[in-house]
Amino acid sequence: MRHSVLVRFLGLSLAVALGAVIATAVIATYSTSEKLQGEIDQNTSQLQVDGDIYAQLSSYAADHPTWSGVDKLVGTLSDQTGRRIALTDADGAVIADSARTLGAGPDLPSVPAATVDARNESQGGVAFSVAGSATTRMATRAMTPLSTTASGAAYVNTQVVGSANWGMTDEEKAQRLDLANQAVACFQAKGEPVQLISGPDGIPPMLAREAPGQDGGAVMQVQRPVTIQDDPCVPAGLYAPSAKAAAVNADEIRRSTECLDAAGQRYQVTANPGDGLLAVTPDDAENTPVPETFFECGNTARAAALTPYVAPQAKLYLGAKSTFNVFSGEGLARTAATALGVLLIAALVMVFAGRRLVRPILALTGAAQRMTNGDHAARVPVTGRDEVARLGHAFNAMAESIQHHDHQRKAMVSDVAHELRTPLANIKGYLVASEDGVVPLDSELVTSLLEEAGLLERLVADLQDLALADAGKLRIHPELKDLSELAQQVVSAHRPAAEAAGVTLTAEVTGPAPAVVDNARIRQALGNLVSNAIRFTPTDGRVMVGVRRVGDGYNLTVTDNGTGIGEQHLPYLFDRFYRAEQSRSRTTGGSGLGLAITKHLVEAHRGTIAATSRLGHGSTFTIYLPSRGH
Repeated sequence: MRHSVLVRFLGLSLAVALGAVIATAVIATYSTSEKLQGEIDQNTSQLQVDGDIYAQLSSYAADHPTWSGVDKLVGTLSDQTGRRIALTDADGAVIADSARTLGAGPDLPSVPAATVDARNESQGGVAFSVAGSATTRMATRAMTPLSTTASGAAYVNTQVVGSANWGMTDEEKAQRLDLANQAVACFQAKGEPVQLISGPDGIPPMLAREAPGQDGGAVMQVQRPVTIQDDPCVPAGLYAPSAKAAAVNADEIRRSTECLDAAGQRYQVTANPGDGLLAVTPDDAENTPVPETFFECGNTARAAALTPYVAPQAKLYLGAKSTFNVFSGEGLARTAATALGVLLIAALVMVFAGRRLVRPILALTGAAQRMTNGDHAARVPVTGRDEVARLGHAFNAMAESIQHHDHQRKAMVSDVAHELRTPLANIKGYLVASEDGVVPLDSELVTSLLEEAGLLERLVADLQDLALADAGKLRIHPELKDLSELAQQVVSAHRPAAEAAGVTLTAEVTGPAPAVVDNARIRQALGNLVSNAIRFTPTDGRVMVGVRRVGDGYNLTVTDNGTGIGEQHLPYLFDRFYRAEQSRSRTTGGSGLGLAITKHLVEAHRGTIAATSRLGHGSTFTIYLPSRGH
């Protein structure tokens, strides 16, 4: 047995959903395995990469008073390292995020990787000097070789926040380059092997002197200010601090001394050899421990002095780039390929199943169109027991009913024409004969014409009653009547016709039979049955009308001992124009509408009518009417 359409659609949906789940699982498994392998392969160098990211962002913070414009650097670092990089302020608002797409990015990790704060980069390295000493400040850029001379000398980036070289303007760099060239020219004029080593952007050039190397060769050794500044070839200002560094140093020293004075601590202010920056150191630091107050005052003063010149504190979040950039080219291609595969499979399944579902519907459509064109014999083949099969059965039943009613309609038109033609032909024939003088227009001819006209009138009246019944407009006026009395009235009305036919007509009633009925309509229905019984009962026959109480109603019966009706005709007795007179002896014919009208009249009273008969023994017609009617 085929499943229902609902079950099939549910199965298709589940199949498509299962395919999607499997495809998603495959993508997730593949991507996760690939990512884990990549993470394992990169684990050894990840810390170095993250450290470089932190160093470059710290350098940016040191060189800029705000984070404005850091997005470009964050994006570049993310592309270079394959990491997701995000910065937020202290309140959690996003400053920059390499994974941000159309203004919104994935959720950040719950814990930041580090905090970037250029104001406090030196707090971990305070020795005896509290502020101003370059030896106590952490570099904000990676300590990596930047250039190498032909003889192997390496220049190392040593620019630090607050150092003499920090925050140097282009004009100051140009002046420093001029002074360095003057120094090199002076040294070389004296025959000393001194060269100028240029640093990267932001680092001024430095002097390097040739010295013997460990392998017997020569290397260029950078000359520190403290070892070369007293040389006459070194011009004044070559190692002077930048204007920004001098301003920060002065503000830092002022704040530190004010704090120490307020705390009652003894200190001394000394100048750094080489760059001239000031530093605050405790008195007698070699013999006594450094008080904690020196550290607190120094850190607080430094942070306050740097605030106008460096970017504010920010939290740094680091993560795998694929975690955040879900729309990468590789991910999109893989997802698109899987989606296309799932869609293709779903389309094939739906096309195959859809054709099986649509085929019977197309057959129904074709059959309906053939019926519209007049082919009432159109049917559809039906297989299975699902909803579509039931629809096919219903359509075939409807088509059968339409074909049957159409056949009845055509037969009715033919029968009506036949029934009208006979009396009309008789009337016309008599009139033509009278006009030609063949038949005299006497009282006998007039009586015959009146009988034919009466037959036509009864036929038209019957047709009108049927039309009203079909339209549901058959009027019923119910009132309380005695069915026994009504039966006796019908018998009295039809007794002359019965006597003329040599038939005995009697009524069998046992007492009053009150019921709410339309007196005229029930007399018409009962009269039709009595008239038929007299017509089909031979001479010396009997017709009896009876009334009997049955439950909440009454049975009205008309019984005769005529020739009877064949069993094969009984189901069709109440159809219009159906006549079984070929199996019965009759002397005159009817219109074939009497029993159909009787059935409508009885049903209008919510009653029923039935017939039983045996050939050679007579027939019985039974009308059941409820006592309360409507």
